[in-house]
Amino acid sequence: MPIYEYRCRTCHRKVSILTLRVSEAVDAVCEHCGGRSLDRLMSRFAMVRSEESRLDALSDPGALDGVDENDPKSMARWMKKMGSELGEDLGDDFDQMVDDVASGGDGGDDDTGGGETSGGDDL
Repeated sequence: MPIYEYRCRTCHRKVSILTLRVSEAVDAVCEHCGGRSLDRLMSRFAMVRSEESRLDALSDPGALDGVDENDPKSMARWMKKMGSELGEDLGDDFDQMVDDVASGGDGGDDDTGGGETSGGDDL
């Protein structure tokens, strides 16, 4: 079932119209103002990529362009991008860690010790 997108010439808003079949004639009407003078837009589309292709994209040095390792918000944007490239939901813990980094925190969980050991015997 295709979704066609149009821009209304009257109110200049975008309208999405769902059809049952590609061959179906579309009677496009603006849902906002009722105008019938609409221009069809080029819709965005998704491309299915293999896991290997996604991992190759992650290893590309160009993926780090514009990332400032000294800016927590820049790092958080990069972490979200890398997380989405994995193609899986990384869960609320990941989202919370990214939000902590963006706000200037270290992203660690103080209750678990953040992976550091304290005290104990010196080896």
